[in-house]
Amino acid sequence: MTTVGCISLGCPKNRLDSEIMLGLLEQAGYRIVPEHEAEILIVNTCGFIQDAKEESVDTTLEAAEYKKTGVCRHLIMAGCFSQRYVGELVGEMPEVDLFIGVDDVPHIVELCRKLEAQKRPRRVSPTLNRQQPSQFIYDHTLPRKPLGAIHSAYLKIAEGCRYRCAFCAIPLIRGSLRSRPMDSIVAEAAQLAEQGVKELLLIAQDTTSYGTDIAGKSLIVPLLEQLVTIAPLRWIRLMYAYPTNLERDLMRLIAQSDNICTYLDLPLQHIDNGILKQMRRGISEAQTRALIDKLRREIPGLTLRTSLIVGFPGETDREFRKLEDFVRDVEFDRVGVFTYSHEEGTPAYDMPDQVTPDIAEARRQQLMEIQAEISLKKNQRLVGTTQTVLIDGESAETELLLEGRTEGQAPEIDGVVYINEGETEQGVFEQVLITEAHPHDLVGKIVG
Repeated sequence: MTTVGCISLGCPKNRLDSEIMLGLLEQAGYRIVPEHEAEILIVNTCGFIQDAKEESVDTTLEAAEYKKTGVCRHLIMAGCFSQRYVGELVGEMPEVDLFIGVDDVPHIVELCRKLEAQKRPRRVSPTLNRQQPSQFIYDHTLPRKPLGAIHSAYLKIAEGCRYRCAFCAIPLIRGSLRSRPMDSIVAEAAQLAEQGVKELLLIAQDTTSYGTDIAGKSLIVPLLEQLVTIAPLRWIRLMYAYPTNLERDLMRLIAQSDNICTYLDLPLQHIDNGILKQMRRGISEAQTRALIDKLRREIPGLTLRTSLIVGFPGETDREFRKLEDFVRDVEFDRVGVFTYSHEEGTPAYDMPDQVTPDIAEARRQQLMEIQAEISLKKNQRLVGTTQTVLIDGESAETELLLEGRTEGQAPEIDGVVYINEGETEQGVFEQVLITEAHPHDLVGKIVG
């Protein structure tokens, strides 16, 4: 029985593709093992921004060492980086035996069998020779091999994006918006619940656009109305919402539903009108501020997360100061700040007044320092309160602590609750008394 391992890089959407490939391989009789034990090793890469591309190259080269020191016989590069740059990579990375793209996910078994059987296999999948954005979108009939905890799972409701933001390479890689059929999503959610999932994270490039390619309008509310009826799903979390698609009926559903988290991930990217226009975001400062006020009014206790980009072409000190003031004024609960990545093929690539990387990084650090003060203040308000916490298991920091998350903390991108007193099991909801606050994390003890 051939052994297969997978190193999955990038976002949860990419990780889900990895889970499907491993699920298909396991179903076909391959044995899934840690990377150092794998005869066939897949590196599922990310090609979204420069840092991710560098990580993809470095990780693949590190994985190639297993061909010298381990049992690895075949190295496969998959995912967005391979999809986008295969023409260059074939000549530059002889260590890779096979380059495959996103459209190859459902064909991974056939590709691995051919790789094993052929003495001189073709190094590039035929799907990559088309040099087009991917068209693949999975459904509930494809098996998944979880790469994370079984009590928390991502569910991709759509692929691609209907927007063309000036900085974003996603449409070049993943194509235009393609929504999954609603019955397929609901069926998969029910399957996951039966397998022990208690937290469901809905993901797409833009979750609030779900269904617009099918019905000409968003179907996210009808979808959520079906998902909330699946009783074992205690937390349903909406990620990657686009600011121009948030209607009042969605806000009210979040506010009224017991098992939809009062948490919203709302990437805004900037606040200056000139920068927003150059970014092609389709929203103004006034509209953004009005939307935030409306969200907080309609959804009591909302945890609001956003992502911001600094160093976009044309961002001077004036525009950056405006962004600083915005972060101070609004006091988001969570903020991720990214430096602009100069991506070929995007409209922003050839824009004048490019900002140097060192200035962009200094601005990023400055914004994160501002947000750290805000986050600490907000977390300190929780000291002495009892919070419902989903236990993720032993802490990544030390085996002496457990860790979990409140409804206001999404996995991997937000902070955690460290538990230094009490015993429990992974995947259990516990009542935790918060005893300490830090800028990103909380500390508490189990009291329920």
